[in-house]
Amino acid sequence: MTRQYFGTDGIRGRANVEPMDAATALKVGMAAGLEFNRGDHRHKVVIAKDTRLSCYMIESALTAGFLSVGMDVLLVGPMPTPAVAMLTRSMRADIGVMISASHNPYHDNGIKLFGPNGSKLSDEKEMAIEAKIATISTGDCVDSVSIGRAKRIDDAHGRYIEHTKQAFPRHLRLDGLKIVVDCANGAAYKIAPLILWELGAEVIPLGVSPNGMNINEGCGSLHPEDMCKRVVSEGADIGIALDGDADRVIICDEKGRLVDGDNVLATIATYWNETGRLRNKTVAATQMSNLAFEHYLTDNGMQMIRTQVGDRYVIDAMRQHDLNLGGEQSGHIILRDHCTTGDGLVAALQVMAVMLEKDQPLSQCGLLFDPMPQILKNVVFQGGNPLDAPSVQKAIAEVEATLGESGRVFIRKSGTEPKIRVMVEGEDAAAIERHADTLCAVIEEEATKAA
Repeated sequence: MTRQYFGTDGIRGRANVEPMDAATALKVGMAAGLEFNRGDHRHKVVIAKDTRLSCYMIESALTAGFLSVGMDVLLVGPMPTPAVAMLTRSMRADIGVMISASHNPYHDNGIKLFGPNGSKLSDEKEMAIEAKIATISTGDCVDSVSIGRAKRIDDAHGRYIEHTKQAFPRHLRLDGLKIVVDCANGAAYKIAPLILWELGAEVIPLGVSPNGMNINEGCGSLHPEDMCKRVVSEGADIGIALDGDADRVIICDEKGRLVDGDNVLATIATYWNETGRLRNKTVAATQMSNLAFEHYLTDNGMQMIRTQVGDRYVIDAMRQHDLNLGGEQSGHIILRDHCTTGDGLVAALQVMAVMLEKDQPLSQCGLLFDPMPQILKNVVFQGGNPLDAPSVQKAIAEVEATLGESGRVFIRKSGTEPKIRVMVEGEDAAAIERHADTLCAVIEEEATKAA
C-alpha cells in the first residue's frame, strides 16, 4: 500500500489544506482511536500542540475524532514533543499526539503520533491507521452513552519539568552559568527558561513571545545566528537553540561557534565512554551524520551504526543493538536512559553536565572534530521517482567512484516535502560542490521528464 498521509515524521502539510485540514484531522483522530482501542478499560489519548495559529483548529478536529470513537482526551496545551512521549507513558494513555510541524514555518502543521510506550509509531502501525482513514465512516462511531470525555490537564508543565530535571545529575547545579536559550517562539517558550532557572542558571531567553505566526521565524535551531551573537555580547557560557516543538537542539560555545548534532553526540559519547556509561561503546546516527564524526568515534575506541533518516529509525536501531545514545546531525538527540524520543533540552543539559564534570568551557570539551565539507541541495519534483532513472544511477556511481573512501553520496526523497535531498561530502569543498551540482542537474532533467 502506498503512503498517502504519513511521511518521515508523522503527517505534515500546509495548514487548512489536505491533509492538514480539519476534515482529515477528524478522520485521523477516529482512525488512530480505533487502532488503539483495545481491551475493556477507558481508553485515553494525550494531545499537545506547539504555538501555531492552526493548532487550535487541528486540536479541535482531532479531539472530536477521538471522542466519537469512545476515547477520552487529555489536553495539555503547548508542550514540547518529548513531553507528549513522557506524559503518554506516565498517564497510562493508549496513544499520544503532538500537533506540530517542528522546524517548519507557521503556515505548515503536522500530526505526530506516539504509542502507549511513548515511542513513535512503526511503519506497520502508520499503514494500519492509513487503511482505516480510507474506510472510516459514521458507522465507526460509538453510541451516544459511550462518547469519550475531554479534560484539560493543568499540571502537565510541572510533570515534564520534574521529568527533565531528573535527567540532570543530581549532584550538579547550573549555578554560575549564564545561558542564552532560544525557544523559537515555539512549544518550550515557557518551560525551557524555567527549567534552566530552577537548576540555578542565569537565563537570557530569546524567542519566548509567540503570536501564532512567528514560530521558527528567524530564530530557533534553524536560525541560530542571533543566539550566537547574544552569547558573545552577554559573555554567556553556552547558547541553546530549540526548534518549534523542542525535540531538537543546536548549541553554541562561549565564543559563538555552533555545535551541531554530530558534535553534541560526540561530546556526550566521549564522556560517557570515559565513565563507562556508553552502552556497547556505540552511537546510532543516520546517513546524514558527517564522515568525520564516524572517524572520530573509531579513532577513540567507539563505533557508529548508521540508520535511515528519521529519529524513529535511530531509536529502532538503539533498541535492536542495546544502545543508550543516538541522534541526528540536525539536533535530534536520543538519550534512551531518560527519553523515548529526541529531547532538545535534556540533550543540552547532558552537554552542560560534561562541562561541569570536566570543569571545561564548551569550546574545549564540545568541539571534538572538524566536520568534513558537506553539501546539501534540494531538487523539487512533481511525481514519480527520478532516482530510479538509469541516468541518475549512473551519475551517482560515477561520483562515488571519484570520491572513493574519502567521501560519500547520499540521496533520498524527502519524507515531508516534494523534494529530492542531495548530500555529497568529501575532503575538497570545491569538488563536492561540483559533484552536487552535477547530480542535481541530472535529477532535475529526469524530474522534468516525469512532470
